[in-house]
Amino acid sequence: MTFPSTPVLAAGIIADGPRQPLTDPAHGTVFHEAATVSAGRIDACVRAARTAFEKDWRDVTPSQRAALLHKLADLIERNAEVIGEAETRSMGKPISASIGEAKGGAGCFRYYAGAIAHLSGETIPVSRGGLDITLRQPLGVVACIVPWNFPFAIACWKVAPALAAGNCVLLKPASLSPLGAMVLGELAREAGIPDGVLQVLPGAGSALGDALVTHPLVRKVSFTGSTEIGSHVMKLAAADLTRVSLELGGKSPNIVFSDADLEKAADSAPWSVFDNTGQDCCARSRILVQRPADRDFAERFTAAMAAMKVGDPMDPATELGPLVTARQRDISEDYIARARAAGRTVHGGSRPGGAGWFLNPALILDCAAEDAWWNDEIFGPVASLRAFDDEATAIGEANDTPYGLSGSIWTRDLQRAVRVSRQVEAGVISINCHNSVHTEAPFGGFKQSGLGRDLGMASLHGYTELKNIYFAP
Repeated sequence: MTFPSTPVLAAGIIADGPRQPLTDPAHGTVFHEAATVSAGRIDACVRAARTAFEKDWRDVTPSQRAALLHKLADLIERNAEVIGEAETRSMGKPISASIGEAKGGAGCFRYYAGAIAHLSGETIPVSRGGLDITLRQPLGVVACIVPWNFPFAIACWKVAPALAAGNCVLLKPASLSPLGAMVLGELAREAGIPDGVLQVLPGAGSALGDALVTHPLVRKVSFTGSTEIGSHVMKLAAADLTRVSLELGGKSPNIVFSDADLEKAADSAPWSVFDNTGQDCCARSRILVQRPADRDFAERFTAAMAAMKVGDPMDPATELGPLVTARQRDISEDYIARARAAGRTVHGGSRPGGAGWFLNPALILDCAAEDAWWNDEIFGPVASLRAFDDEATAIGEANDTPYGLSGSIWTRDLQRAVRVSRQVEAGVISINCHNSVHTEAPFGGFKQSGLGRDLGMASLHGYTELKNIYFAP
């Protein structure tokens, strides 16, 4: 299959950076090279985007924008297999998941194409009489910086609402997985989205990211990535008071009470951690199970974990692919080795053998509150389990972390579900399931898991300025 080698930029701007070799983590070999953009090109790209905004895109009518986004969604669906293979070859995601995420991206564009008609202001009665109205207007030029773990899906989460609101977008994909974003840029051009409205900027993350965040014409930065880099982005953005939205790290709890449907909770729990080979900021890797159900839960979890198929991500039957890099696997293995050395019981965690950066998933039992594997975001297929006795203890341990992205609560007691969900410090809570992401609903975290929201109408509003206009009587 032929993958794109040159990114979509505004007319007259050429990608001037070195060619970036892309490595297939299932085999550890280079499969493609892509052109990159240097930091020196950022000013030209931003100014071209601003020109496109002022001369064209902000004045495109809502119905015309919606039609273009629907056309782009059609093209994404037709090219879902191309996008899926690009994602799988770049970062090892199973092909079934990659194609599913591509189709989900098309759905995201359709949602925001429909949401454009609902992007409206208000009429407000004021004490002076007259007429007071509010408008939601586009910000102008926005930068969207996306991670390597869900590269196409998260690009769609950011680009679709930004374009729907009338902004021009500079999309910075991760260096490890730029191909899906590059395909998106080509499809946007094919759909008829005007020149300069969506530009894709592959290249070195730190250099390009810093240049985008500090450019005075960039009105907002939407970033998904690590908490460390998110803090850096926020500091840089403060100089010009540039608006930021940050979706960052997580160490999410999975709280299982003894009255829960234990079979369903245990059988589904491995997927809540190991999906995407554990490379997911929503991973429920911090498992809390109420005594006396903890041992039964651990046995069921271990059996379900062992049944997960690890293998070639291009095989439609594969459920877990490799980690994205050898270093990412080393990090997971180091935590597993430290847990064993500390006397913890560890199930799984071996290498399956062969080429590529594969690792069988692992469950660490009898964790202590101070254990590093209990507290750190490992970003690999490693789960940790602790038992608890009462509701207050479960809530305290769930919240004893600097993160607050997502979490699950398992109980048949509706009142308990309401109480605990209100008290767990996380932006996305699921009851008796692990579903964190819905295109129609806001997604984001508390504490060091970030600020602002992707998805839902909250994201669309986040790409607008709210203006108040008063007409005297």
